[in-house]
Amino acid sequence: MSLDKKIGRREMLKMGFGAAAGIMGGKLLADDKNKPDCDPTPKETAGPFYPIKDQLDKDIDLTIVKGASGRAEGDIIYVSGRVLDENCQPIAGALVEIWQANKWGRYSHEADPNPAPLDPNFQGWGQVITDDNGNYSFKTIFPGPYPVSKKWTRTPHIHFKVSKRGFHELTTQMYFEGEALNQTDRLILAMPEGAAEKLIVKLEDTPENIEPGTRRCHFEMNLKTVV
Repeated sequence: MSLDKKIGRREMLKMGFGAAAGIMGGKLLADDKNKPDCDPTPKETAGPFYPIKDQLDKDIDLTIVKGASGRAEGDIIYVSGRVLDENCQPIAGALVEIWQANKWGRYSHEADPNPAPLDPNFQGWGQVITDDNGNYSFKTIFPGPYPVSKKWTRTPHIHFKVSKRGFHELTTQMYFEGEALNQTDRLILAMPEGAAEKLIVKLEDTPENIEPGTRRCHFEMNLKTVV
């Protein structure tokens, strides 16, 4: 596939949803009733690097910045999923935002003290509106870990914020299966029992006819209705 910025949204969705042939993707099944787990997705902190300045380019392809000449450094991943309610019904028209560190663990944020380099070709923040079936999709790069202090380093993760009128806004984080730093990440360790596994996704290779050498994952989120 070309790395041209004009990648169609339909193509992006196909890239991600091939990994989720089942309607519930990677959702856990409740042992007692054998029904999908529709509980609201665990909340996480937005962290100190949520974008505070607007940017011209904040579409679903974070690997190319409008007006820049190159492509973001790092391994390309496709992140897709659905936004659902507490009955596992799709939510159309929800705003999904993601923001993350670049390949070297640096955020494009003035408050980030990390001495790692910035990547002028990495968008860093994207947003999209879910379709009629609650689907969303992003093309980005695998985020690098970054030091919080001399005592601990954050595991690779992507921040999410999801909002839709009539539902409680959700801010959370998505983690990756098999990362060694998951075992020492203080935010993961502070979660209630069973919560972390709802936020950890498995990366798999994308089909070669889509974009060789890239990977994809599926992440579903459940919002709670405002009563």
